[in-house]
Amino acid sequence: MERIERRNFLKQTAAFAAGASLIGASRAWAGANDRIRVAILGMGVRGGQHAQAVARFKDVEIAAICDPDEKRLAEWTTKVQSLTGKKPASFYDLRKIMDDKTIDAVMISTCNHWHALSAIYACQAGKHVYVEKPVMHNLSEGRKMVEAARKYNRIVQGGTQRRSFGRHRKAIQLLREGVIGDLYLARWIMLGFRGSIGFKEPKAPPKWLHWPEWRGPAPEQPYHENLVHYNWHWFWDFGNGEMGNNGSHSLDVARWGLNKGLPSRIHSVGGRFGYKDQAQTPNTQTVTFRWDDGTMMTGEIRNLYTPEEDGIFFHGSKGYMRLGDSKCEIYLGGSKTAEPDVEPLEQIDHPRNFFDAIRKGDRALLNADIEETYLSCAMCEMANISYRVGRELLWDNEDGEFKHDREANRLMTRKATKPFVVPDRV
Repeated sequence: MERIERRNFLKQTAAFAAGASLIGASRAWAGANDRIRVAILGMGVRGGQHAQAVARFKDVEIAAICDPDEKRLAEWTTKVQSLTGKKPASFYDLRKIMDDKTIDAVMISTCNHWHALSAIYACQAGKHVYVEKPVMHNLSEGRKMVEAARKYNRIVQGGTQRRSFGRHRKAIQLLREGVIGDLYLARWIMLGFRGSIGFKEPKAPPKWLHWPEWRGPAPEQPYHENLVHYNWHWFWDFGNGEMGNNGSHSLDVARWGLNKGLPSRIHSVGGRFGYKDQAQTPNTQTVTFRWDDGTMMTGEIRNLYTPEEDGIFFHGSKGYMRLGDSKCEIYLGGSKTAEPDVEPLEQIDHPRNFFDAIRKGDRALLNADIEETYLSCAMCEMANISYRVGRELLWDNEDGEFKHDREANRLMTRKATKPFVVPDRV
C-alpha cells in the first residue's frame, strides 16, 4: 500500500462503516431463494465442522464445497449429501465459486495464506463472508479485506467465536461495569503440545492435489509433505505460527476486555526449542504490547510440555479476573478466594449469528465483525514481525506502519504469485 493509503485506512473504514450501517440495517434478506445458499471453502477439520453445523439450519443450504484435495472433495460431497439429503456442487478452484451468482455466502476455512484474498473475491462477487482466524496472512491484505467488506457492504464475520460464548460475554460485561476497577493489564497463556514435524524432501505433488490452487498467492516453491495438510501452519509463506493459530483466540478476548485498538509498542521473543525440524515458526513465544496511555498486554504460547493452567487474566485497580472456557474467577482486593462463579449469558451459535445478521441485513448484529477480528489478528502478526526482526517495534497508528523500520514494514505484505494477487484498489 502507498503511504497515503495507510494513513487514511482507519478514516476510510470509518466512512464505509457509517454508510454501511445506514444501508445495511434497512435491508432484510432478499435473496433469490428463501434459503441462504452457502459454499464452504476448505474441507479440512474446520470446514467439516462448518458443514456439520450448517446442516442443522433449515434456512441455509450447503450449495457447494471447495477443496484442491480431490480426496477431501469426494469425501465431503458424500458426507454433505448424507447430512442434508442434497448433493452439493464441488470445485477444486475457489474462483469458480465466485462466478456462481446463486451462492449468497461463503465460509472460508482454507489455509491462512488464502483467507484475505478469498474474502476479497467473495465481497467483490456480492457474497457475504464468514472467514476463519487468523483472517489474513499479513497486515496489508487484512486491511484490504476490511476495505472490501465496507466498500461492497457485505456481512463479514470473523472466526473468533469466543465472542459468542456466554461466559466470555458476561465477563466482558462485568469488566465494562468496573467489577475490578480501572484495567491496566491483560495477560494470557496458551498451551498445547506439538511435537517435531521432522523433515520432508521436495517431491512431485500427488495426483489428487491441485498444487497451483492450493499454493495460490504464496510464493512459488516445491511441494513437500510437511505442507499438506496441517503443518503449513509452521511455515511463514503459508501460516502465522501458533501466535496466529490458537494464540489469536486468547489475544482477541484480551483485547476485547481492554477495549483497545492497535498498540504503539510491540516486543516479541521466542524460539523453536526441544527439537530440530523443518518448521520455521516458534514453538515458544512471548509478546508484550503497550498503548500510549500505559495499558499493557502480555501473551505467551507454549507447545512443549508444561504443568501450568492456561487462561486470560485481567488486572484492575480493585482486583483481577481469570477467564477460562469453563469458569470465570474474580478476586477482589488482596483476597486469595474467588468470588462466586459468574452466571454466564446465553450461549450463541457463532455461525448462526452470521446467518441471522445476513437475514436482517445488519452487520451490527455480528458478534465478531471483520474489523474487530482483523485488529486482533493484526496484533498477532505484529508479534510475529517483532519476533522475526528481533527487536521492539514502534507502531504509527496515523501512518499505519512501523516507525523508521523498513525491514519490519516489508514484512507487512508479500509478493503474491499471479494471478492470485490482491488488487491495489479492491
